[in-house]
Amino acid sequence: MPSWLSRVWKHSDNHESGAFRVHHQDTERLRSRKAEIDERLDPDWQPATKRPVIGGANLAYEMSGRIDAIPCGGIGTIHEMVRALGLQADIDEHIHVFKRHFPYHESDHVLNLAYNVMCGGKTLDDIDLLRENPAYLDAIGCYRVPDPTTAGDFLRRFGGDDVQLLMEAINATRLRVWRHLPKSEKKLALIDVDGTMAPTTGECKEGMDISYKGSWGYHPLIVSLANTQEVLYTKNRPGNRPSHDDAASYLNSAVVLAKLGGFERARLRGDTDFALTKNFDEWTREGTEFVFGIDAHKSFKARAGEVPDSEWKPLIRQKSRKKKGALRQRPENVKERIIVERGYKSLALETEHFAEIAYQPAACKRTYRMVIVRKTIKVTEGALRLEDEIRYFFYVSNVKKSRISSKDIVFQANARCNQENTIEQLKNGVQALRMPSDSLTSNWAYLVIASLAWNLKAWLSMCLPARHKTQAQQMRKMEYRRFMNSVMLIPCQVVRRARAVLLRILVYSEWAAVLIDGQERFKRWRLT
Repeated sequence: MPSWLSRVWKHSDNHESGAFRVHHQDTERLRSRKAEIDERLDPDWQPATKRPVIGGANLAYEMSGRIDAIPCGGIGTIHEMVRALGLQADIDEHIHVFKRHFPYHESDHVLNLAYNVMCGGKTLDDIDLLRENPAYLDAIGCYRVPDPTTAGDFLRRFGGDDVQLLMEAINATRLRVWRHLPKSEKKLALIDVDGTMAPTTGECKEGMDISYKGSWGYHPLIVSLANTQEVLYTKNRPGNRPSHDDAASYLNSAVVLAKLGGFERARLRGDTDFALTKNFDEWTREGTEFVFGIDAHKSFKARAGEVPDSEWKPLIRQKSRKKKGALRQRPENVKERIIVERGYKSLALETEHFAEIAYQPAACKRTYRMVIVRKTIKVTEGALRLEDEIRYFFYVSNVKKSRISSKDIVFQANARCNQENTIEQLKNGVQALRMPSDSLTSNWAYLVIASLAWNLKAWLSMCLPARHKTQAQQMRKMEYRRFMNSVMLIPCQVVRRARAVLLRILVYSEWAAVLIDGQERFKRWRLT
């Protein structure tokens, strides 16, 4: 057994027995700060004033001589979690891009880049804002961190095998995190896959190419776990590569990882580009479930037209949310009025029906379930209604009927679209697809490291004490920008003591108790 795998089981269930509570004085201070905020935000405070409420104060600036502070107080709890989980040791054991360490190790560079993202940095140059702040350096317990130029050189040292090993190092730590997932969440691993474009304005970036849309850049592959919204694997590819390129190998690796992490079953989900029929039989033999969309070929449409009307059942979708309170009058649909007035052609969904047939791909020896969705589209031109249009959508799956109905196969395939939100967070939240380096592989390394910042958010939500279950659920669903503003960017005074560094939270935040409890929990893990 590899040494990194033996450390996966370091955190046993005995660690859950310890009670983690905010200290009494912290509880009183939080209550006092909360009362002050509630008083200021009291909706009944509406005095008639002669002057604007936003006035001014008698301000003055001065330079502090002894007191240091950081704007990103949440980094203390994050770093304590990283130390407790053994991420640094996993990284240094897996990847060796330096012959000697003067003075930085591989884990120093990886965490430096990831923490830059978690503290609000968008580019490599933003590292300077952290390395020039002694309070930040003391908070993470180091003398200094690499500068942006050194960080860029670190990325360029990576080869393809090194990036693969970095992902395996992160996944070794991930297995320890999954130990804290309840069994109810480990019955089925939902593994989503998709490709996305990462355009760049650079002209000399090695490996870039032109996409089918005419934009230059890269076309990364993203494999994620829908249960926790973690990024499991990524692969950077030239912009002209198809979405499914190299997808099968990474899906297989994700399934192995999920089963090693204690998930009872694994189910693959993807759009039509990932219906790789030559892999269907192998996945079925290995017990891997899948639900994929599949292209609407002419032969499929012909078979759908032959399905008797009695076999079609109405597809009724549940409303996304229930309306609360009194109903308000719906405003005028301006868009619809303009379409009618100007005689534009308009399409609107009228009804949906579904049916199931057997399907055996040419590359397979087994028969699979194909669910057909027939959509009736209402076509209008101005105020005139034209002949309805019929469109078919096809989904293929190997999941048994006893586990999932035909209707639920459609819903499962549609739910895969939630991965678009994760990809959006990678693009515009953590800025993982900025492609700041000069080559395909070095940008791939940055994509993996920046995705680690997103994963650390998910890991924190899974490792919090049970008393913070509600906050943990909120954190897992948070957009990255909100997580950073709510949890990470909490200003703290840094107090240096003889044998410790104290982060004193300076403003009230509903997440302050989470940071305090989390830090105490991870410290006990590390010292156990």
